[in-house]
Amino acid sequence: MPDASPRTFEVRHLQMARALFAAIAAVMITFSIDHSAGVGVAVFSGFTVATGLVLLLAVWLVFRAGARWPSMILGLIMLAAGMIGSIPTLRTTEGFFILVMVWAFIAGAAELTLGLVGRRQDTPAAREAVFVGALTLVLAVALIFIDRGYNLEYYIDDAQRSFSLTGITIGVGVFGGYAAIVAVYLGIAAFSPRPAPAVTADPAHTTGGTA
Repeated sequence: MPDASPRTFEVRHLQMARALFAAIAAVMITFSIDHSAGVGVAVFSGFTVATGLVLLLAVWLVFRAGARWPSMILGLIMLAAGMIGSIPTLRTTEGFFILVMVWAFIAGAAELTLGLVGRRQDTPAAREAVFVGALTLVLAVALIFIDRGYNLEYYIDDAQRSFSLTGITIGVGVFGGYAAIVAVYLGIAAFSPRPAPAVTADPAHTTGGTA
C-alpha cells in the first residue's frame, strides 16, 4: 500500500538544513586564524554529524515509504564519519587527510550514484545529489594532490609579522571552500521554484460526462 500520509517537511527543508550546516562549517574555517589539523577535524566532525542526523530525520519527516533508503544510506555514512572524527588520536595532519579523503570518496560515490539513479526515476532533489556527489569526489581528488609536508614561510610588511603556509592549512582551506560551495548550491536549490505536481484529469470531464 502506498504511503499517502502528508509529510511534515519537504525536500527543500532538508536542503535548507544541509546548506545551513555547510555554511557554518565554511564560516568557522574562513574566519578562524587557526587552520590546524585539530580545528579541521573538529569542524569536519561537527559538519558530518549534524548533516547525518538531519538526513536520518528526513527518512521519516520528508520521504515516503519506498523512497527513504537513499537518505538513510547517506545519513549513516555522514554520522559514521563524524563519530570517527571525534577520536582524539585522529586529530593530526595525517588523520585529517585520511579521514576526509576516505569520507569524500565513499560519500561522494554514494550520493552521485543515488542521484543518477534518482534522475532516471525522476525523484526529488536527484539533480542536487548528482552535483554534491560529484563535488565531494572532486574534494577527495584535490586532497590527494596536496603535499602534507609543504611549509612556506613568508613575511608581510603591512602586518609586520611572519606567516606559514602549510599542507594542513591548504587542506583545511580546501574543505572550507567545498563546504561554502555546497552551502550556496543547496541554498539556491532550496529556494528555487519547483514544478507543480501533475494533476490527473477526471475521465468524466474529458469525455464530456457520463452517458
